[in-house]
Amino acid sequence: MNRGVATFTLDYGKCPPWLFERMVKLGREITIILIDEYGPEEFIRRMGDPVWFQTLGTVLAFDWNASGLTTILTAALKEGVRGQEKDLGIFICGGKGKTSLKTPQEINTWGERLNLPGGVAKNLSYNSKMAAKVDSSLVQDGYQIYHHTFFFTKSGAWTVVQQGMNTESQSARRYHWHSKNIKDLIENPHSGIASQKTGKTLNLTAEDSRKNREVGVELIDQGYTALMKDISLLRRHSSRLVKSYTVKNRQGHLFSSLELSDINFHTHPVLNENFSRSRYLEKILSQITIDPPKSYEEFISREGVGPKTVRALSLVAETIYGAPASYKDPARYSFAFGGKDDIPYPVDRETYDKTREIISGAVLKAKLSIREKNEALRKLGRSQLTPSATVIP
Repeated sequence: MNRGVATFTLDYGKCPPWLFERMVKLGREITIILIDEYGPEEFIRRMGDPVWFQTLGTVLAFDWNASGLTTILTAALKEGVRGQEKDLGIFICGGKGKTSLKTPQEINTWGERLNLPGGVAKNLSYNSKMAAKVDSSLVQDGYQIYHHTFFFTKSGAWTVVQQGMNTESQSARRYHWHSKNIKDLIENPHSGIASQKTGKTLNLTAEDSRKNREVGVELIDQGYTALMKDISLLRRHSSRLVKSYTVKNRQGHLFSSLELSDINFHTHPVLNENFSRSRYLEKILSQITIDPPKSYEEFISREGVGPKTVRALSLVAETIYGAPASYKDPARYSFAFGGKDDIPYPVDRETYDKTREIISGAVLKAKLSIREKNEALRKLGRSQLTPSATVIP
């Protein structure tokens, strides 16, 4: 997975109408040319690439580290292709805030208009829902999802670009998904995550969390009474530290006692969790244990299952049954193609230059004025552009 450490500051206020109109126009021209040369599947694949997406947004007008780049770029592209979706072969659904909630409805509407084969629209809608669920419940990193855009083609290829905000750090984090890169909607599904570093993150999408997820499904299968006994145990002892020792219980799980320990667990989430009685949590647990899910993906897909339910189950699996979860931030190491020391540009200069070359070529072929082309090219490469990539008035 591509990972990012670029800092995206939260932007407030609205994009000026004149700027948005310019972005729509330029975005439409670049999109038409890129699809004509590379096809719709390749276009949405590139939207799943954090660096390519960031570069396109910068060309259209935004600074590389502005959170508004994500929301305004996707809105401009959606408006830019409006009325030409069938000809171009790409369809853009969702957006910011309440508009994001309309994504399934928009996907289904397109499914009817395009006469997509049975189940295709339903599957696309499901993938959209799961991407939002995973990034809000399985990657608990302090960022609340407020923007979700879903790109897809007639063939069923799709890309998700969604963004979360952290009001405390005044920053944003962008999550990229692309269908071709996904083997599992739960484990390592992202094609990229661009963000600054955070503290402890509960990352249940990590391979290291696999055992935790498996035990979680087993706990649900045991029934409501047995699961609530474990929850009650955590409620009574959540202020204590955790000392692990191996004991086989009657079901064959590893067991961890909740006793004081000389091991430093002061950052462990069990110490900061509010385990007071929660009628909503108990209601959800009651519902899912009546009809136990056959997999963790099915568990996440259930209506009402959210961050608190996931966190409670994960902590029971870890602290009582010895199945640890990963607390490594999935976006902490590098930006897309390279190392964090080159923020915001990647170490892989060849790949980055190729991205600039493709977009600059599209700008040169676009039906724009010389002034507009030069302005876009300056935004793309600044002084790094070669003379051949500049339009002479």
